Amino acid sequence: MSESINKNYALQLRNITKSFGTKVIANKNVDLDVRYGEVLAILGENGSGKTTLMNMIAGIYHPDSGEIYVNGEKASINSPKDAFRYKIGMVHQHFKLVDLFTATENIILGINDGKKYNIAKATEEVKKISQKYGFVLDPNKKIYEMSVSEKQTVEIIKVLYRGADILILDEPTAVLTPQETEKLFDVIRNMRKDGKSILIITHKLHEVLAISDRVTVLRKGEHIATVNTTETTENELTEMMVGKRISLNIGRSEPKNATERLVVSGINLTNPDGVKVLKDISFTAKAGEILGIAGIAGSGQRELLEAIAGLRPLDSGSITYINPSDSQITELRSKTPLQIRELGVRLSFVPEDRLGMGLVGNMDIIDNMMLRSYKKGKSVFVDRQPPKQLAEEIIESLEVVTPSAQTPVRRLSGGNVQKVLVGREIASAPSVLMVAYPVRGLDINSSYTIYNLLNKQKENGVAVIYVGEDLDVLLELCDRILVLCAGTVSGILDGRTAEKEEVGLLMTKVNGVKANE
Repeated sequence: MSESINKNYALQLRNITKSFGTKVIANKNVDLDVRYGEVLAILGENGSGKTTLMNMIAGIYHPDSGEIYVNGEKASINSPKDAFRYKIGMVHQHFKLVDLFTATENIILGINDGKKYNIAKATEEVKKISQKYGFVLDPNKKIYEMSVSEKQTVEIIKVLYRGADILILDEPTAVLTPQETEKLFDVIRNMRKDGKSILIITHKLHEVLAISDRVTVLRKGEHIATVNTTETTENELTEMMVGKRISLNIGRSEPKNATERLVVSGINLTNPDGVKVLKDISFTAKAGEILGIAGIAGSGQRELLEAIAGLRPLDSGSITYINPSDSQITELRSKTPLQIRELGVRLSFVPEDRLGMGLVGNMDIIDNMMLRSYKKGKSVFVDRQPPKQLAEEIIESLEVVTPSAQTPVRRLSGGNVQKVLVGREIASAPSVLMVAYPVRGLDINSSYTIYNLLNKQKENGVAVIYVGEDLDVLLELCDRILVLCAGTVSGILDGRTAEKEEVGLLMTKVNGVKANE
């Protein structure tokens, strides 16, 4: 139950409602209380209204009805500038930084306090904030030289520099290694000690239990409950989010008849800018197993999969495919992307811009299913029946929220677009299925649906190559894990015996640690 309005709370929301158009109610009569010096996790499935609610607190959206109170006083927040006046700052999942500027220049950019810019003074202030909370940051380093975690540090210091006492962090650990996540949590604990109120949107339940004091669960735009973290479990939280009991067990089976399906040997790749992005990569993908690929963002995961799919020309090395029906050996380097697809080697890459790669936004779901067969050009008249059936099967099995299979893809939420993208490749019955970030941004229920589908593919004798961001999932889902660091293989581990910290060390190659193949 929400408390009455008073100054003992940093932030209180009352009856907040927000709609988009006449049909989509993002938030409905939401009440929320945030205490001083607490970490409050915001949980919910895709489309539950988490980000919309946080965007209203941050001044990006304005509620249709309801009130926001800061320190017990009614607040009028119509823009991010207003939010900063109330000492509220939001760190978004996708950073908004100028690559050619230094950390300090980005931090002070846009501040208009009537005074002249003084970079030296600002740099000293940035150093003080870093020391106070335990950040590790070189204020004079350019953004383009930074790792993902350093960029995130700049974004957090940016809101602290502006005096924020209430911080909203949207999926802050999405692309961090376990070591970077722990460092971030230490910083968050230091901010909490200093009396800051921190709201974290996340899908990772184990992290919710590790860092938060309380958890607020949203479902279909409504506030379901706020519970003390010490008094709940992952299963209880999942049940509140989804509205029904679901299993949180991926259920990895032992590989059967694990024969070689794809042999990658000594491949090297240079990008168009002349930068070597893959260096002497060798591994084998086997039928009936899931090979995971781990690495911090930009370690060469994308380039590796695109090279196998024939989308990038290699400098050297070989990629050999062994056909399951007749054991015929084919060198993929000599084949076109279309020929590689016809052999049964399929790539489902879920980019940040899901509509920018793989799907056409203005086409409906059926037409997007048909895209794969248009090039065959067997007839002037296109048979829409099999794609319609396929679209309806994907909608049913993956629980795609859509009025019908005729709905344009651009009108679906990001998570539902993703299900269509992944579902289409799985439905094509490949012999090698490469999936990259298939659950990026998906809620826990949808994520487990995808994991189970990948397991089914493995049990059907498909060689599955899985690139993911969540190490816990990689360790629970994959039979073997190949770790990439700066375009090289730093280790290949057994998924059943590998430790999370071991994978994290290999991702950053700390102290030159290497694992045996």
